[in-house]
Order: sequence, then structure tokens, then C-alpha cells
Amino acid sequence: MTGRIIIADDHPMFREGMTRTVQRLLPGAVVQEAGDLATVNALLCEAGEVDTLILDLRFPGLTCISQLAELRQQLKRTTLVLVSMVDDPALIEQVMALGADGFIGKNIAPDEIGQALLAIREGEVLVKFAPSGLLPLDTHTLTPRQQEVLRLIAQGKTNKEIAKVLNISPFTVRIHVSSLLRSLNVPSRAAAAVKYSGEF
Repeated sequence: MTGRIIIADDHPMFREGMTRTVQRLLPGAVVQEAGDLATVNALLCEAGEVDTLILDLRFPGLTCISQLAELRQQLKRTTLVLVSMVDDPALIEQVMALGADGFIGKNIAPDEIGQALLAIREGEVLVKFAPSGLLPLDTHTLTPRQQEVLRLIAQGKTNKEIAKVLNISPFTVRIHVSSLLRSLNVPSRAAAAVKYSGEF
């Protein structure tokens, strides 16, 4: 039995698409929809455990990020998945630190959303998103932090070592690395390092 899944999003089209995706992947699940936090709370009060809560980060009634920590406390055994158009690594890290089990960007392909959701339900801590802005392909468009990360990659440092140097978590480094590879339109760290040495 796959249990109850609540899809909490104030965009009816996204909610409907997500509901269809979940029903296709998990035909045994009871899928419920909510357009605001009051409806989510009403559904949570119903009998029966909630297996998964898929929650939009920008959601009516969710005024403060600390509310996620409260939800996490309230739903200790529920898989909490955040969905959003937000692609700010620092904010995503904050959301994950508050106890989310996964973060899925709304602008990735529906099939990828489905696969990410299944992986998170299986216990994988997953962050999957695509940058929402089109970034020009040169290093000068990287954020200062991405440039620092790139410089350290070019020195051959691992994510763990970069995290230590910059005093951030390896998780944040991973997000910076994947977004700078996309910005530079290169497939690997080695290719980014080559591009770096040609640029600076």
C-alpha cells in the first residue's frame, strides 16, 4: 500500500499535472490536492498517516521558511518533497537543512520529476533542478562564489576540500558545481578546469 499523498500547490495546472504523474507512477496511492496551507492542515487532521507531502515552496499560508521545520516536526514519518521554480543554491540548502527529504525544480521534464519523486520516496536525499535563466557561456557571468569554486576545481580539489576552504557544506559545493558546469556548458569538472585556464 502506497498510502496518502498530498499535492500542495496553488497553480491548478501544475497540481493537476503532478497528480497525474503520481497516479501513473503509484497507482495504489490515495492522492489529495490542496491549494493553500489551511487545506493542507485540514487534510493532515484526517485519519490515516500521510506518506508523502509534495509542497510548493512559494505557497499561500507559507510565509516563513521556519514553518518547514514545524511541518517536519509534525510529520516525522512523512516524506517531505519541496517543488519550486527557485534555483538559488543557498535557499535550497536552507530548505534541505530544515528537514526536507528532497527538492525538485518545476522546470525539469515531467518524466524527470516523476523519477526524482520515486527516488526521494525510496530514501534518496535528492535535489534536482534546472536553472530558470538562460546563462551566457562565459566565466564572467558566474557568481563570485561559483568563480571561487571553479578556481578550486582547477586546482584539483575535491568537493569536500572545496567545502572546507570556503567554509560551506559539501552539499552546497555540489549545487555550485552543477550550476557552473551548466553555465559554462561543459560536461565535466575537468572540462570546466580547462575552460578556466583559458579564461583567466
